[in-house]
Amino acid sequence: QVQLVESGGGLVQAGDSLRLSCANSGRTSSPYAMAWFRQAPGKEREFVAAVSRSGDIKDYADSVKGRFTISRDRYKPEVHLQMNSLKPDDTAVYYCAAKGTTTWRVYLAASDYGYWGQGTQVTVSA
Repeated sequence: QVQLVESGGGLVQAGDSLRLSCANSGRTSSPYAMAWFRQAPGKEREFVAAVSRSGDIKDYADSVKGRFTISRDRYKPEVHLQMNSLKPDDTAVYYCAAKGTTTWRVYLAASDYGYWGQGTQVTVSA
């Protein structure tokens, strides 16, 4: 069973950095592709970054490329999101997601993921 718990959110100023973490508190030995999504008030949940089960393949939303970095422990259902040069538009609840898979690819759609964390709030002031 997978139980994802995010941490690391907070209130920061524009230009600051934050590091989000997502840990699996459940028991599992299965490999997972993982990702971060975010949802701002009044907006749809959107893709932020994804990483393959091996950690070798990563993908990012255009809005965060060059500023955010996703990383993981190899073959473990834990993932981190280093967020630099934060902007007010990055304000949202950030969700961690996991997908059990035997493939080496990344998955970019929220509908691909079966496991979700409860979310952590990131607020960036101007």
